[in-house]
Amino acid sequence: MEKESIVLCDREQFRVLEEPFYQQQSNEVTLYEAAYAARLPVMVKGPTGCGKSRFVEFMAWRLGRPLITVACNEDMTASDLVGRYLLEANGTRWLDGPLTTAARIGAICYLDEVVEARQDTVVVIHSLTDHRRTLPIDKKGELLRVHPDFQLVISYNPGYQSLMKDLKQSTKQRFIAFDFDYPDMALERAVLQGESGVDETLAEQLVSLGVAVRRLKGHGLDEGVSTRLLVYAATLIKGGVAPRDACRMALVRPITDDRDIRDTLDHAIDAIFA
Repeated sequence: MEKESIVLCDREQFRVLEEPFYQQQSNEVTLYEAAYAARLPVMVKGPTGCGKSRFVEFMAWRLGRPLITVACNEDMTASDLVGRYLLEANGTRWLDGPLTTAARIGAICYLDEVVEARQDTVVVIHSLTDHRRTLPIDKKGELLRVHPDFQLVISYNPGYQSLMKDLKQSTKQRFIAFDFDYPDMALERAVLQGESGVDETLAEQLVSLGVAVRRLKGHGLDEGVSTRLLVYAATLIKGGVAPRDACRMALVRPITDDRDIRDTLDHAIDAIFA
């Protein structure tokens, strides 16, 4: 009984208590609900700052499921996901990693930018993404059969793929996938207004600037300005920062150090906010 109480407490700890603001682009909400009903693993692909993580958070809230998010990086080991023994004064104690915790309590486990993780780490998730739905914990000699509510979700940015950083087909073909992109102009305006509270005119100006910057992708910019950065600019302006300064801070300086491109973008800002 005591163990069950601890599990229930852990589930509540990871609940998304308030509805995240999310503007649906198509029928992705209905499709995700169908995927979750079948407990299928999900892969969300799209450029930086287009709403991938917000979508997963929104769906966890909508479905009433705990959410455990892991920001993947190249130094992350399998032990970081699964767990490890800790040395204490009276001996050793096992500590579950986030993947194991999610599998035990029936949470949605979200591996953000999974392509950043090492291949030998990614292999750990394979047995969770097919009919077995198990997680071998070799250090404990345990084969964990996951909670019925558990679901695995991963995301990555295909624009940053390379021979050294890409998911193997043996991993990709274990997931169903959603393609995300920056929303169309009308929807992006609604996002800016909903997130920051700016008026329609200012939202229109910022979105127009964002579209102009994105046209430079592949012509001096590796990535266009994200919806997230447009929200940052809108938030600064709503807080009293002059529009030109806010746009330089949020939309230009973070994405390039090239002086010529900076000058070009600064001129675009001046033209829009003349």
